[in-house]
Amino acid sequence: MALIGGRAFIGPVGRRPHEKRVPSPAAAPYDASPYDRVFLPVAQTGVKPVRFLHAADIHLDSPLAGLAARAGDRAGTLVGATRRAFDGLIRCAIERAVDFVIIAGDLYDGDWRDFATGLFLIEGMARLERAGIRVVMVRGNHDAENTMTRRLTLPKTVHVFESRKAETVRWPELGVAIHGRSFGKQHESENFATGYPPAVPGVLNIGVLHTSATGRPPHDPYAPCSVQELVDRGYDYWALGHVHRREVLCEEPWIVFPGNLQGRDANETGAKGATLVTVEGQRIVSVEEVVLDVVRWARCTVEVSACADLDEVGDAVHAALAEAVTAAGGRTLAVRLTLTGASPLHRRLVDATEQTVADWEAVALRAGDVWLERVTVATTDPEPLGLAASDALAELIRTFEAVQGDRDGALRSKLGEHLEKLPREIRDAAGLGDLTDAVLAEVLADARAILLDRLLGGPEGRP
Repeated sequence: MALIGGRAFIGPVGRRPHEKRVPSPAAAPYDASPYDRVFLPVAQTGVKPVRFLHAADIHLDSPLAGLAARAGDRAGTLVGATRRAFDGLIRCAIERAVDFVIIAGDLYDGDWRDFATGLFLIEGMARLERAGIRVVMVRGNHDAENTMTRRLTLPKTVHVFESRKAETVRWPELGVAIHGRSFGKQHESENFATGYPPAVPGVLNIGVLHTSATGRPPHDPYAPCSVQELVDRGYDYWALGHVHRREVLCEEPWIVFPGNLQGRDANETGAKGATLVTVEGQRIVSVEEVVLDVVRWARCTVEVSACADLDEVGDAVHAALAEAVTAAGGRTLAVRLTLTGASPLHRRLVDATEQTVADWEAVALRAGDVWLERVTVATTDPEPLGLAASDALAELIRTFEAVQGDRDGALRSKLGEHLEKLPREIRDAAGLGDLTDAVLAEVLADARAILLDRLLGGPEGRP
């Protein structure tokens, strides 16, 4: 039995058809090459199988896109999430007794604001050193060599691959050769993969690479390469980084994006963590996802067309959030909530008062450890108002319809002028970072609904 992507399957786990049986690492001749850098063993445990953890895109001390300003009392929990997830990675490595840890780029989110970030890292690396666990890492676009102005000396058990060319670290006692190259600058458009050294005979070969591969929007296209180019190197496992969603590109050989360690916004939903790999006889026998995030991001969409009043809407939202809390396994849940459907409550929902906001927060608290990052009302009015042509409200509606096209761009320009006076993080939090046609249409529709709600006294009709 072997674990593939965390799922068990029954079947032979032998050599690939094209593989030849090779001598044991002890019998294999040591062939020095210009790529080689040999590290002496930290601890000769003699324990088999060999295990390693593959992580990437930790973004230690990432500012989390202005959440501190919006999260209130929860700011500490959210902003400190990358540290706690990293601590979980260290604990996992020690508890699973892995032989080494691979970090495939973007350990940091950028240059340190102060030395606190570096000292936190050193503390984690020292714990691994005391446990006899080695670390290899490459720099990515966020922590490229030329972006980091502050540095601290890492333990001797930590190796950072250089950026001028690919190099190889060999650990003969483990039967492992690891090849890697760091980013020297943030925007690396060169295909690094084709410059990696040939596979070392008789050992397990691992490539470490920060790359967009064949392209993974919205991620920037850094160090691009094809799956075939990775396969052609003859390695047994490619430890990739840069893409924040877990993805297995190939199983023969294994080419894996582990995803980032901790989601940082509503575009990074679902479980996050690292990959645990087990090797027996220089053959990979299991590749398993290990979930390590401490704050789970989720998008919840609730259809409210059947709800007769706001209490029923609250019940529907509570049920959806409770389900998401269960799926998150007890973690803090950060939710972007969207209400949809043709609802007679549409105008009331759009016209969110302080009371309404407090009601949503109360519903979230009843569901569990939930923070509502944003509530988007995407409902519609089920019926036209049916106002007479001479009615002043009908004239108001026609005015809204006339300006909605904004053919000369005057409305967009005026609104843009006012928005520019607000800090970027506030505009982004309100979904107004970029005033596209779709965003402008939503703004006008919401303004129309709010105005009608105020004038008509809610969905029940005129006061």
